[in-house]
Amino acid sequence: MMNYSSGPPETESRTLPTPAVRAEGLTVVRGPRTVLRGLDFTVPRGQITGLLGPSGCGKSTLMRAIVGTQAKVTGTLDVLGLSAGHPTLRTRIGYVTQAPSVYDDLTVRQNLDYFAAILTLGRAASARRTDIDRVLADVDLTTHADSLAGNLSGGQRSRVSLAVALLGTPELLILDEPTVGLDPVLRRDLWNLFHDIAASRGATLLISSHVMDEAERCHRLLLMREGEILADDTPDALRTRTGSETVEAAFLHLVDEAAAAGRRKETAR
Repeated sequence: MMNYSSGPPETESRTLPTPAVRAEGLTVVRGPRTVLRGLDFTVPRGQITGLLGPSGCGKSTLMRAIVGTQAKVTGTLDVLGLSAGHPTLRTRIGYVTQAPSVYDDLTVRQNLDYFAAILTLGRAASARRTDIDRVLADVDLTTHADSLAGNLSGGQRSRVSLAVALLGTPELLILDEPTVGLDPVLRRDLWNLFHDIAASRGATLLISSHVMDEAERCHRLLLMREGEILADDTPDALRTRTGSETVEAAFLHLVDEAAAAGRRKETAR
């Protein structure tokens, strides 16, 4: 059963900002397999945290748990000061899955208008249109606003999903491999957008990837392997700690270190 805490003591909350996400002993079991193994970590507010690791290591499961859509979650998981999945978080979190979540028989603008109406019930149509124009420009789809989503390329459809997540002013953006399949120029432009969202809008971004060069673009990193957190630190600190020139080399060093520790443990039994 998921246990939820009420946050840090009052004396600490005056000096330390509550993290956007806090997990203690976070575990997810799917059938006979333990997908996440007692994770302890925090995601600081107003920064880009990269969630990196090979495919199948549990990144998407962790993101679903944070959003509140993952079953069989145990441990402590607080999101924006509330328990994960709390109803009031729905309009405070933007979530982009790996598979584009759009209606192919609607235009890009119609998709955005539909989701904007759901997210901002009672908001004036003119305000929704302004919001839609903003996110279309953010993801460089203004010229495709009246195109059917089903006629777009895979990368363009992914950008429509990202535009949906950017509607309103989400405090936390959960992006599951948002740059997969995009050309280098668009990848660069999206990362510039992510940094602008964090810096000028004060939002927190948790971005998953299995491409290690994207780690260099993050303020902080969670490195995962086989359902466990290998490291939770800044790129500079990870490189210094492992004596590596790149985050990829640091990650491989930590993998080898964990494997050696596992062999020693087995030998000791």
